[in-house]
Amino acid sequence: MTRTGFVPWPEHLAREYVAKGYWRQRPLGALMWDWAEAYGDRVALVDGPHRLTYRELAETADALAEGLARTGVRHGDNILVQLPNCWEFIALILACARLGVAPVLALPPHREHELTHLARLAGVTAVVAPDRWRDFDHQTLAEHVARDRGAGCRVLVLGDTVRPGNTGVRALMDRAGDPAARRRRLDASAPAADEVLLFLLSGGTTGLPKIIARTHNDYEYNARRSGEVCGYDEDTVYLAVLPVAHNFALGSPGVLAALMCGGRAVLLPSPQPAAAFAAIERERVTVTSLVPAVARRWLAAAPTSPYDTSGLRLCQVGGSVLSATEAADLMAGLPGRLQQVFGMAEGLLNYTRPDDPDDIVRTTQGRPICADDEVLVVDEDDVPVPAGRSGRLLTRGPYTPRGYFAAPEHNARAFTPDGWYRTGDVVRRDVAGNLVVEGRTKDLINRGGEKISADEVEDLLRALPHVADVAVVPAPHRELGESVCACVVPTAGLALDLTEIRRFFHERGVASFKTPEVLMLLDALPRTPVGKTDKKALRKLAGEAHVPRQPRSPAASALQRL
Repeated sequence: MTRTGFVPWPEHLAREYVAKGYWRQRPLGALMWDWAEAYGDRVALVDGPHRLTYRELAETADALAEGLARTGVRHGDNILVQLPNCWEFIALILACARLGVAPVLALPPHREHELTHLARLAGVTAVVAPDRWRDFDHQTLAEHVARDRGAGCRVLVLGDTVRPGNTGVRALMDRAGDPAARRRRLDASAPAADEVLLFLLSGGTTGLPKIIARTHNDYEYNARRSGEVCGYDEDTVYLAVLPVAHNFALGSPGVLAALMCGGRAVLLPSPQPAAAFAAIERERVTVTSLVPAVARRWLAAAPTSPYDTSGLRLCQVGGSVLSATEAADLMAGLPGRLQQVFGMAEGLLNYTRPDDPDDIVRTTQGRPICADDEVLVVDEDDVPVPAGRSGRLLTRGPYTPRGYFAAPEHNARAFTPDGWYRTGDVVRRDVAGNLVVEGRTKDLINRGGEKISADEVEDLLRALPHVADVAVVPAPHRELGESVCACVVPTAGLALDLTEIRRFFHERGVASFKTPEVLMLLDALPRTPVGKTDKKALRKLAGEAHVPRQPRSPAASALQRL
């Protein structure tokens, strides 16, 4: 079954990827049962007091698949999922894989602004959410999103409080009956391996997030090959502290790779150092993945931690680029071997290898995982640059999709006619093929690994009557790397402050991480000679604003920081 809006690989490449063993032509649900038969009573998932064996996970996922079907969710449907890290999240992904239902993996901080957009774009038939999470009423949010989709959109709730008209997820997991018969029924209607498995979110570099359709074939390879490169085996214990809705924690290598090799995945709801260090000691965790902002917090907490973290052998850091100095600090101060990771939900993954020399780990972001990962470094005219020179990164390969879902206009810009994906990254390659990331060509703010579109935030701010003109740029942030800085020319006679902006974004249902944290009020935005907003000048001004004094520029009349 092909979903309208999905861009497939060319047929000759699909045949080649199958012939080379990259694509195994088996849906993830069938592979789940391979794991259950191979590893049976081994513990697969740990979530607080909950411990599920491989067989329990497979039987629960099958029960949930049939439970979802009873609610009217069918093969070929898309559903919106917004759940924190929990064992039920993994069971739900596997249940959807059994049914041929594709979940759109939203993040817990997303609000109505983002979720309504995603639900419309994917045409979802159900919304799955917790009842409450961190003192926020997600059940009501899910109801609003479902109401926008119409009467046929269901609300499925994970939690103890399920309101009338909604359906409890746990009630759908009843394992009563013959698991073998249930397995046979689901096997008989299993999706094909070239169908969409799930939807990941883009970094949202040009407006609201786009969604990336990943098939059973390509995403299984994504996780499996990542696990091979990172040395995953039956003794691997992976700690997920980043949101599992992210590609990094789910399949790069993440939870899925741990399950593929008979290891164990430990789920925590947050990366708070004390809880994470306790879990590393208790579960003898061997590998985890972090963004630099979290790694810095762990580095600060490690010297006084009472927990034994000596079992950690690999500490993966990605999501934004580490400087060589930061990498050296992490190598010296964190347990485990540092591994730099540079990848994207759109496909291409690069890792430094566990046995790479220290200087490679410290100064590069690694190299691709597959021999058929094609990489081009080009100038502004798409002409390849000489080796060692900086340029724009283009890529294609067996796990890099050929287009965003239902986004033909954007695809015409983001992909070349012959299928190269324009990543938006500026890189150079060393003689060994390792990539060094030097920046971005896209208008993007990287806040602790969350990619925020300046265009989207600008569009939101323009809806305020107080704003006559606006540009959004990154401001330096000690822990997160970058924060959102709004450079605003206020409407004459109207006052504007961060409190007003925060109230407005909250009322519009915008994820809190997108809300500006620095406000510069300007008499006018600087312009380039051709009349465009000079964001280079504004980024310089925002950098100066990071210093605890008024900016030197005479254009800036006021500055506010959270």
